[in-house]
Amino acid sequence: MGLTKTEMFTDLQNEISLFAKVLGHPARVAILQHLFKIDTCVCGDLVNEIGLAQPTISQHLKELKQLGLIKGNIEGTSVCYCINTENWTKMKEIMSQFLNLDILKKEDCC
Repeated sequence: MGLTKTEMFTDLQNEISLFAKVLGHPARVAILQHLFKIDTCVCGDLVNEIGLAQPTISQHLKELKQLGLIKGNIEGTSVCYCINTENWTKMKEIMSQFLNLDILKKEDCC
C-alpha cells in the first residue's frame, strides 16, 4: 500500500483534508447534529437516536474526538459528549476561508 505523502502538503491543506474526511460520513454528521440539538449526550442515547450499533457509534465518536470537534466527560459508567465549541469555531473559520476562495476570483478563466 502506498504512502499518502501528507508531508508534501501544507499544514493548512492537511487540516482542511482532515475536517472534510471527518465530515464525510453521514453518521458523524448525524452525531454532530444531535449533539447540537440537545447540547450534551450519553453514548447510549446516540445508539437509539442514530440507529447504529454501539461499537459503530463508538468508532465515529472516536474520530470526532480525535480531531477535537467533540469532547467527552466520564459520568459514572457513561461518557457524556458535547461539541468542543472552540475547535468547532476554528474549523468553521478554516473551512469558510477555503470554501470562499471562489469569491476572491475576479473572472472565470475556463
